[in-house]
Amino acid sequence: MITLTPVPRALLPVDSDSAALVSAPNYDEFQGDKEVWEVIQTHPASALRVTMAHCDVDSPARILVADSEDSLARAAANMAELIASDLTREIQNVLWVYEIEDPKPQGIRQIGLGGMARTDEIRTDASPNGTIIRNEGIREPKARGRADLIGATRAIIGTVNNTVDDAAGRIQEALEAHARGVPADLEVDDHAGYRHRVWIVAEETAVRRFQDLFAEEPHAYVADGNHRSAAAAMLGCEHFLAVFFPARTMGIAPYNRLVGELVDTLPADRLMTALEAKFEVEDAPGQGAFQPTETHRIGLYAPGQGWMALRPLPGTFDPEDAAGAIDADIVQKNLFEHAFGISDPGDQRLTFVGGNKDAAWLQHEVDEGRAAYAVTLPPVTMAQFIEVCRQNRHMPPKSTWFVPKIRSGLVMALLD
Repeated sequence: MITLTPVPRALLPVDSDSAALVSAPNYDEFQGDKEVWEVIQTHPASALRVTMAHCDVDSPARILVADSEDSLARAAANMAELIASDLTREIQNVLWVYEIEDPKPQGIRQIGLGGMARTDEIRTDASPNGTIIRNEGIREPKARGRADLIGATRAIIGTVNNTVDDAAGRIQEALEAHARGVPADLEVDDHAGYRHRVWIVAEETAVRRFQDLFAEEPHAYVADGNHRSAAAAMLGCEHFLAVFFPARTMGIAPYNRLVGELVDTLPADRLMTALEAKFEVEDAPGQGAFQPTETHRIGLYAPGQGWMALRPLPGTFDPEDAAGAIDADIVQKNLFEHAFGISDPGDQRLTFVGGNKDAAWLQHEVDEGRAAYAVTLPPVTMAQFIEVCRQNRHMPPKSTWFVPKIRSGLVMALLD
């Protein structure tokens, strides 16, 4: 059972023009603080001034320490300014239908329902029967930083992206019927060309109908935002801000890796010996940068050797272990640890690169000397993702880049 309740006090842009100014990518879509700073310069009313307040400065050289007292004080002031702004309005006791559409031919149309989910329904060691299943471990400092932000601003801006099976398709059918019936309250395009639409659901009968549909779902799976849900739980909040999408409407892009320049580049013969102990190795197909699309086909770019295509040899992973069979885990154990001596996925020599950067960008980083190697992985499938959750295992770190991303600042929750 999934319990979804209306947002008691919701803050949202007054119209679509305001949404274009206020809404923003989530904080975890950026490769670094300077990228965030650049967006704030061109979008000075952006919600990033709250979620990434340490970057709301007049020069990159003056960027503050994230989650510091100065940063949190700035976030609180910027949140108060956003609430008082003519760009936003407050409404009470609402759910919202949320659609993200790729306007290109044959593009995806992802539609879901937003509201407040219960923190006590999250599956943890203390609540093993929880119906909202996380798929990765929680790093306490990261969750604490998000919790401190919620505490300082008395608001939740970061939305947790979840998926549900919706096996009979009834949720998707009801959401699409609602969207066809009335114009969207908000509509905005993001930097990647995706169109985001929001329909506010305030009428009591409609709210109850959606709640009843979600109450029939046995489980939900956290796609993006494990630390955002953990932050609310840390504060003792009964609810966290969430959107639930039927699994069939969601997509996953590749989540690639750079091996830092601090790793000594192996001579070609030593690299090949290390690779051939764990992988079948061949030249990558095509002439350009190689981004694999097939499960268990991995790309490796080495200076002076170009792109190689790797297939893990039998015995290098357990196919019955849903998490261990994810290519990110296979690469961690059989390439990073075996060949480069990097046993910890959190090692600072590894950089995780989301689906908003392509394989050519990774190759350029190596060619420019900012990384020693580039590794490209096929996207995890939804079937793989859900099976890891059903086995009650954790996904390997940074292995799923769900696309399109939820846009931050379209619907926010005020706590006081």
